[in-house]
Amino acid sequence: MPATIIETNPTPFNKVAIDPVTLDIIENALRNARIEMDATLVRTAMSPGIREQGDAFPLIADHTGKMIVGQFGSFIGGFLDNFDGTLEDGDMIFLSDPYSCAGAVSHSNDWLVLLPVFKDGRLIAYTSMFGHQSDIGGKVVGSMPINAHSIFEEGVRIPPVKIWKKGEYNDDLMKLVMHQTRKPDWCQADLNALIASCRVAARRVIEMAARFGDDVYVSATQELLARNHRAMKSLIAMAIGEEPVAFEDYICDDGMGAGPYKIKCTMWREGEKVVLDFAGTDPQSQASINFYLNENMFKMFFGIYMIMVFDPQILFNDGFYDLIDVRIPEGSLLKPKFPAALSGRTHALGRIFDILGGLLGQKTPEFLNAAGFSSSPHLFYSGHDKKGDWFQLFQIGFGGVPGRPMGDGPDGHSLWPGFTNVPNEFLERYFPLLIERYETEPDSGGAGLHRGGNGIHMTYRFLSPGTISIHDDRWFVPPWGVNGGEPGKRARKILEKADGTSQIIGNKVEEVQVEEGDQLHFITWGGGGWGDPLERDPALVAKEIVQGLVTAEGAKAYGVVASEHGVVDSSATEALRAQLRSERGTLPLFNYGPGIEVLRANCEAETGLKAPVQPVWPMLEAAE
Repeated sequence: MPATIIETNPTPFNKVAIDPVTLDIIENALRNARIEMDATLVRTAMSPGIREQGDAFPLIADHTGKMIVGQFGSFIGGFLDNFDGTLEDGDMIFLSDPYSCAGAVSHSNDWLVLLPVFKDGRLIAYTSMFGHQSDIGGKVVGSMPINAHSIFEEGVRIPPVKIWKKGEYNDDLMKLVMHQTRKPDWCQADLNALIASCRVAARRVIEMAARFGDDVYVSATQELLARNHRAMKSLIAMAIGEEPVAFEDYICDDGMGAGPYKIKCTMWREGEKVVLDFAGTDPQSQASINFYLNENMFKMFFGIYMIMVFDPQILFNDGFYDLIDVRIPEGSLLKPKFPAALSGRTHALGRIFDILGGLLGQKTPEFLNAAGFSSSPHLFYSGHDKKGDWFQLFQIGFGGVPGRPMGDGPDGHSLWPGFTNVPNEFLERYFPLLIERYETEPDSGGAGLHRGGNGIHMTYRFLSPGTISIHDDRWFVPPWGVNGGEPGKRARKILEKADGTSQIIGNKVEEVQVEEGDQLHFITWGGGGWGDPLERDPALVAKEIVQGLVTAEGAKAYGVVASEHGVVDSSATEALRAQLRSERGTLPLFNYGPGIEVLRANCEAETGLKAPVQPVWPMLEAAE
């Protein structure tokens, strides 16, 4: 049964006309309230993932549950349809189980709180925030086991429960939940930060309604949704055709030897609606790389991508959702059946953005992005320091953002625009390690008129024995280039032992032993290039040689001959570019790199790792 909303004043809201100035004031006040949610969070959380990196996502919704401001899209409608309980003033919902909320959170590490906002006895809004917890129990430190075969191995699962009920805090529930985690201090502080953020936003909503009147406030939220609907309707008609287009990309492996795993999406327009069909996506994995993709979340991904490419001034909200039909096959990698493991879903989550770029640019190649969002690299390091105290680190790394129509991809940047890096000073202060190197990896970004962003080369020196785990992707299937751009280079990880020996380790490994003095070279992928690299200004290439972003050898991919000091040989450059133009064929719209056999050979030669075994290769075989 759907949720029952208990209002002491069930008088309906009246729709009123909103003048542009009032609408603008309320819109910006809501934007600011969302920013204040983030500020509250980072000032009160404790874990580096939330406090330093901002791995949390706020939402302010209208009284029906549609997101007005936020980042991930609203799950509230689906939650209300499936929550067999009541919601009334003084309640707050707490949950983390993806299967109990249709993937609104996509792995159990994400703890979500939902606050229904009542004013004068009427439900006027919802505020919500979820954030990644560094540890929720389970079989490994960090609670994200690569080799998990079911969600029961991944730590505590919290169904929708009331953490606050009619203003009373459920202390026994919290004692039970915190008893499951290896870091109850972090988890309790982070949960309190999520709660505080929702309460701050609720106060701001009530203040706005008190200032302008309840009917004006609610009518303004409906107009913001309607305005977004009108804008997205126009963008869909302009950018998406009735003829189906398809695109597919691959997660390299599952960390257990199988892969690559295909994600395929076909897109077309029916009237004013766009259909996005994931038929052809591989079946769910036996490991933890499954991604339970909530349809509304994907609608928001699609909308954000459309808006950022075609009209960045549009406010993100849920107003356009009825214009999008998302179809995801049951039992696939993107809609696995319970109790499939979900903790490693970050690779498929990132790859969705690359697929959107490949889909949306086929009709309008001038707006096409290369690949490079791709994943969200994780490092875990845990053990006991020299004092005997327990430590554990969960850190998200960054790869290269793809080359774009408007310019180069940023070097070493998160796929999530609000994320920041953990400062090296913070790492060295709170964990037994030193950061020996933190810089971009030269030449890792794909060559192009607009260069793909370089990946990061980060070297950790461990000062205490412990274990490390690594979750990364794009080590086998490189990020593709577009409009003649070259693919980016692949990720790799090297463990240099204190005795001087070194070994290449996988990009999905669990509980690797490290000793004092060992160094880990954590190198991420580069973004694909955009456009013909032979059209890039040689002076810009020379400048990047001086900056350490491109090497003198790497400059030859742009047809530029220059010294290691960035001095260009103009005549040699002209001759090399003429030679390269004569040797190459027609520039491809998508450049996936070499075919499968070359890719396998290169993979083992470059990384020392065995290529995964699943032979599903239509995209790459086309490049033979």
